[in-house]
Amino acid sequence: MMNKLPTRFFALCAAPSRPSRMALAILALATALHAQDAKQLVTTVVNNELEADRTDHSAFQYYDHDVTPEHDTLYYVVETPAGNLRRQIEDHGHPLTPAQRQADDQKIQSLLNDRAAQQKARNNNSHDDNEAEQMLRLFPNAYIWTVAGEEGNLVTLNFKPDPNFSPSGFEAKVLGAMGGQLVVQRPEMRIVSLKGTLLDDVNIGWGILGRLRKGGSIYILHKQVTPEHWQIAISNVHINGKVLFFKSIGSDEDESRTEFKPSTAKNLQQGWEILKTVH
Repeated sequence: MMNKLPTRFFALCAAPSRPSRMALAILALATALHAQDAKQLVTTVVNNELEADRTDHSAFQYYDHDVTPEHDTLYYVVETPAGNLRRQIEDHGHPLTPAQRQADDQKIQSLLNDRAAQQKARNNNSHDDNEAEQMLRLFPNAYIWTVAGEEGNLVTLNFKPDPNFSPSGFEAKVLGAMGGQLVVQRPEMRIVSLKGTLLDDVNIGWGILGRLRKGGSIYILHKQVTPEHWQIAISNVHINGKVLFFKSIGSDEDESRTEFKPSTAKNLQQGWEILKTVH
């Protein structure tokens, strides 16, 4: 469509009896070029995020507060090159009872002594990372992008589904049904925040197997924790629906991470030694 705009523009300019059409053509061309600039900015940011994920092997430790309808738990997490460990600190705002403390520590000890479980955890994390990477790669082409505004080094972009986008899987279909805002930071070209809302129901198997409900939302806040490193500080996901036999699916979770600092643990055992000092 972009290749046809100049021809259309000059054709309209050749009709002097209709100056209003010429003005509209200029506005349409400017809008299209603005959208192209917005998409190019998103493409640059996405490529930069992917490159950072590929080359950044830093590890951190932090508090992780996870809230769902079933639980309200504060963990302390230590990342290591061999995987991550987390220890439960509070349950619904209260310190763990001795029985809860013993049970949680036994889970950690079991993991430390089970190489198969450690490998399974690494495989799960790798799978999740690959899924997230594939979704991020779809961002530039899944939406129509427009620049909503700029403030200092922050650029806010609005996005809505691109009708030309053809999702190939269920996750991509959910992604393509969202609209919202993306905030990026210059000159680092990093994602600061993402807000998205399902603008329509998303059907599973043409709606026969189920659907995710319109209005579901996500919010992600990406925080610069050192001059060179960024971490996800807030992740709120509220997407629900029904599948075959009326079983509920989806996610209803609010997660926040705070007090980031570099992890010195080189392996899981060293991570455990750090965890034991946190209360």
